[in-house]
Amino acid sequence: MSSTLKKYENFLVKNVSTISTLESSLRSVTWFLPGRFKDADLASEGLSAILHVSSMYHDTLLARVVQSDPHWKPILPTPLHTRYTRAWSDKVTLYKWAARSLELIRFTQLLVEMLLRRKVSDKNRWRGIVFLETRFTLLKVTTRPLLSPPIPERDIDPASMPPSSTHTSPTLAPTSPSPSSPPTPDHLKNNHIPLQPNALMLTPAPPARADTSVEDYLLPKALTTSSVKPSMLLMKPMSSPLEWVSECIYIIRPLVYASMLSTKKHEGKALVTAFAMELISRSLRRTPSHSADLEREEYARRDRDILWYLVRGSVWETYSRPKVEAVVEKTANTPIIGIISSLVKDWIPLVDEYYYCEYF
Repeated sequence: MSSTLKKYENFLVKNVSTISTLESSLRSVTWFLPGRFKDADLASEGLSAILHVSSMYHDTLLARVVQSDPHWKPILPTPLHTRYTRAWSDKVTLYKWAARSLELIRFTQLLVEMLLRRKVSDKNRWRGIVFLETRFTLLKVTTRPLLSPPIPERDIDPASMPPSSTHTSPTLAPTSPSPSSPPTPDHLKNNHIPLQPNALMLTPAPPARADTSVEDYLLPKALTTSSVKPSMLLMKPMSSPLEWVSECIYIIRPLVYASMLSTKKHEGKALVTAFAMELISRSLRRTPSHSADLEREEYARRDRDILWYLVRGSVWETYSRPKVEAVVEKTANTPIIGIISSLVKDWIPLVDEYYYCEYF
């Protein structure tokens, strides 16, 4: 088994660009499958789950290859999110496996719900959803505000990796230039008349003096506080009781929402309760300092996610869906836009039927 895995890893590194292109193409296909044939939504989500899980494994392998090669260095600085999550994953085993478990649940939760909807009763389906949300909530408990996603994202461009190389990293540059110069073409070996230099190779004239000040030029190149801060300290731990209350409310919010939807008695109040918890969590959370770039990015993402309430519950049924359907009907015969309209029309029933299509 280990030899087979080793062969696959070598094959992946040698053909990383091709595999990445294939993953991207198949992921695009999953958007067009729903509505095309019976159980197309299940096939689409199954393929999507396989692609996400395999991509997570490929990202881990590529990061390992890059870190093990001392002859290469990154061209661009590593993003703060990648620095933070990779440092915690490398140094804290519990965080690494909890983060991977969270991502595995996120990748497969809609597929599990589709299978439950086909195999068991509606009551048992909601029991399964609440069980998944309970596991999800327990894995999110941490002493710092939780980042999403909790694992490092791919910061390597596989398309730029040479297909025959087994040690090069896609976005890394060699520390020393190639020792050999390119050979002279055969048709130029006997040419003793020097060629006129191309205009592009001539030394350009000195640029005119710009009006920008020295500070404007140096400021983008200066190191920030986050650039020199240790990776594991990019997110400050929660200290006050209000910060803990805010984060706990944010974490248990999906579990409360799913639990209320699973009971007919509280189903009508589920959306209002979840939205109220969202606002309370937002009002109680701490205000990050100007140097806490990573924390400000995470809070900005949470604020943008509030827009997902437009596709949930009664807001979707009475406000958003009628407007979306009206736009789809008006643009159905419009060139190019009609393709997008058809795609949206095929996805509307999935938002109606499945909880995880409108997931937090």
